[in-house]
Amino acid sequence: MGGRWIKTLSSLLYNNNHRHIPTTTTRSSSSSSPLLFTPHFLFNRFLTVAAIPLDPDPIHIEPEDDPHVKIPIKAFFLSTSINLKGIQADNPRNVVPPSSRSASNYVALRFCNYNSDANGPGFHVKASNCRYMVVYQYGSAVLFNIEDHEVDIYLQLVKRHASGLLSEMRKDDYAIREKPQLVEDMLGGPDYIVLKSLDTDGIRLIGSVLGQSIALDYFVSQVDGLVEEFAGINRGMEKTGTFTMDKKKLLQLVGKANSNLADVILKVGLFERSEIAWRDAKYAQIYEYLREEYEVAQRFGNLDYKLKFVEHNIHFLQEVLQNRKSDFLEWCIIGLLTIENVISLYEILKDSNAIS
Repeated sequence: MGGRWIKTLSSLLYNNNHRHIPTTTTRSSSSSSPLLFTPHFLFNRFLTVAAIPLDPDPIHIEPEDDPHVKIPIKAFFLSTSINLKGIQADNPRNVVPPSSRSASNYVALRFCNYNSDANGPGFHVKASNCRYMVVYQYGSAVLFNIEDHEVDIYLQLVKRHASGLLSEMRKDDYAIREKPQLVEDMLGGPDYIVLKSLDTDGIRLIGSVLGQSIALDYFVSQVDGLVEEFAGINRGMEKTGTFTMDKKKLLQLVGKANSNLADVILKVGLFERSEIAWRDAKYAQIYEYLREEYEVAQRFGNLDYKLKFVEHNIHFLQEVLQNRKSDFLEWCIIGLLTIENVISLYEILKDSNAIS
């Protein structure tokens, strides 16, 4: 209650004091000196400030915006090969310098509203204020902080240098939330990860896992197609008891199965340890979490199991073809022996007729 009386008194004194202050002032030659506050004015200001803590009325504060900065991530698998040198040549100002010499299977691009030196080695900018795109040689592109209506613009930069474009791209969505007050280095959530801050190494690391994951989806679908094809062959053999596939078609299936496995291991580098994660335990934790979240090892295990099924069917069908070839050769030999016997019999009969 006393606080309100003090507040009212200070307000009256303040208003009374300001009645003597003109609404407009003119600067004279002596106005260059500092503004002098009278003791009466300072006393009134002191009362006004001092009255605020004594006021028992509740203070209503507008709720602040969500302190988490959400960065959307979109991973695409759009082709079987991408020319990284061509992308670097077309976008030299946007290329982020690699953090290691071994970074040869990808290129990272930064798009900011800064000058051309924004991607230089001495320039640091908050990652959430820019757009990033990490492109991988095996066909993946991972976009950071790029909205849906802008995706096609950035993907066109990649498609110009891509070969073996897919008729239908594969896509996956994820998100990063920045929380500077976070005690731990990271926290996981449904379809997002919470980090203290995001930098270019974090973008490279997260992009590598998401790029591998979406590529693995594609290769799994290819192997699923092989499994379905062999299942159809087996059903046909079950009904008819015969195998009609020629050797050329079978060899094509063998080559497709082997190339899928080789691409996953060699081109995608599914089991190559990230150098960024190797250098820093913080990134190692993020790397292991994301690989576990996307079940990379388990999905490759399923892929390997399906490939073994395909391999078993290939060996069986090769034996069938080999047996078919052996049977054909055996019949050829039988035919030749028959012809030889007929000729021999003819000569014997001819000689006997000549003697008689």
